[in-house]
Amino acid sequence: MKTDNCDQGTVSTEGGEALSKLHDNLARMDELTKRLVAALGTKRSADHGLQGPGPELYAKAMAAYWAEMAVNPGKLIEKQIGYWGQALKHAVEAQTALTSGKPIPPEDVQPKDRRFASPLWTEHPYYNFLKQQYQISAQAIRDTVVDLEGLDARDKKRVEFFSQQIVDLFSPTNFLATNPEAMARAVETEGESLVRGLENLVRDIEANHGDWLVTLSDPDAFEVGRNIGTSEGSVVFRNRMFELIQYAPTTEKVRSTPVILFPPWINKFYILDLKPQNSLIKWIVDQGYTLFVVSWVNPDATYRDVSMTDYVENGYLTAIDVVKEVTKQKQVNAIGYCIAGTTLSLTLALMARRGDTSVKSATFFTTLADFEDPGEMGVFLDDDFVDGIEREAANKGYLDKFFMGRTFSYLRSRDLVYGPAIKSYMLGEAPPAFDLLYWNGDGTNLPGPMVTEYLRKLCIGNELASDGFDLMGETGLTLAGLKTPLCAIACETDHIAHWKGAWQSVKKMGSKDKTFILSESGHIAGIVNPPSKGKYGHYVNDQKADSPDDWMQAATFHEGSWWGRWEEWLRKRSGRLINARTPGGPNHPALAPAPGTYVKSKDHEIA
Repeated sequence: MKTDNCDQGTVSTEGGEALSKLHDNLARMDELTKRLVAALGTKRSADHGLQGPGPELYAKAMAAYWAEMAVNPGKLIEKQIGYWGQALKHAVEAQTALTSGKPIPPEDVQPKDRRFASPLWTEHPYYNFLKQQYQISAQAIRDTVVDLEGLDARDKKRVEFFSQQIVDLFSPTNFLATNPEAMARAVETEGESLVRGLENLVRDIEANHGDWLVTLSDPDAFEVGRNIGTSEGSVVFRNRMFELIQYAPTTEKVRSTPVILFPPWINKFYILDLKPQNSLIKWIVDQGYTLFVVSWVNPDATYRDVSMTDYVENGYLTAIDVVKEVTKQKQVNAIGYCIAGTTLSLTLALMARRGDTSVKSATFFTTLADFEDPGEMGVFLDDDFVDGIEREAANKGYLDKFFMGRTFSYLRSRDLVYGPAIKSYMLGEAPPAFDLLYWNGDGTNLPGPMVTEYLRKLCIGNELASDGFDLMGETGLTLAGLKTPLCAIACETDHIAHWKGAWQSVKKMGSKDKTFILSESGHIAGIVNPPSKGKYGHYVNDQKADSPDDWMQAATFHEGSWWGRWEEWLRKRSGRLINARTPGGPNHPALAPAPGTYVKSKDHEIA
């Protein structure tokens, strides 16, 4: 009897503790909800054009649908009946299984989807029913949109993309009541996981001034200059647009021709210097090159008048002149990454027109300069979005990094939006300490005139690859006018600068000396691919081809990173070996240690 009483007392105590914990969690959730409401109340006003495609796109899609219904009603009715039949058949099978006394889900013939990796989606009748009904409906919507006629190719691609965004939004994984993993975690933790999740949500809403963007990496795990971006060097020049970093040599001898790297100004340069093991910056220096890297400023409202001209004249041309002065060389080898590569091609066309041969060779990382086919990014390159950007930038003087960060995230919404949101908000997990994702969230603002000029003229207008771009008194600058020897590295699964577009861009460049390398993987991993990892291979083809598909068909695959192959190409254009250079010089003393001050500036805190 004593044992029984003891057991009952233990159960009673444990139940009381659980109840008390649940009560405390509910109280914390009440407090957090009040904070959430307050945070949402601080949401800044933003142009409606930045929130999604304009109503014209939906009107076109609806008009095309009804036109097709009028012309070929049998086709659409057949699709609708097919969907109803499949959904009803599954519902009947699920109901039959439940009423049989054996709650076993009916056969699951839906395609594998890693969103539904938890065994409960397969084994539990209720959740399996939700999953299969969602997948049946999602496929019916995709089929209808894909088969929709009467839209031009550009509009159809946009309708497909944004309809898929809506389909992904309504996945049962995204809602607490229909996510078995989240429900189980909530029960196991007496609601603690939901409290942590709400804390994470409130933190993200507050950090983004009332808007929502999920935090992908632990914001306190990294500090630029302490445990990322640590390669040794010095800032040897600074102006309103950029800091110029010269990296300290690690070899006794270096090539006489210096290298200058222009990273994209939409993100910070330390993606190429995350840690010593995968730092392209360190690797280039270790191969015996004098390397300079441009660290762009993070603009605020005082940059409301900055245009493409400022980036070319006070950015590219100035940086090249400073490198020549510091190293006492007449030429440099230049690298441009992503949009910085696009602008490098524009700068080289300008220099060729002027007879300026300061750039001995150019390397382009994942660069589109011909936007006839912009790839996946094309869904955002339309007047509705660009009009919104232009109005927003005109109002505030700049485009806040939040909007471009969100845009790029939705190109991979399952991986960069919904998946992290589920882990953070519904499972209550802390974001991981992941340097790449930390960098991904450390973006920069964009000056209004520059971003609209870039989007309207270079992207939508495709002026550099067609009729010509006017810049700094020179008219009709084109890719055909670019004569510099070049090497372009594209990435096979790049969703920002698709490799076929990169290949077409190189094809239109007027250089006689061209090399094209295709790396495996995507926009970042394909470039940040150190040889020591032995991870991603690359393709090469020295023969002429009429199309990217023809080039690929005749290409040879090589195991391992492209870095070594590119360095061989660069070495032939880098002059003789000389004594290593220390950063700076009499006219360019060290202003700050690398990685400098601009890269550390947050919103509107220009050093």
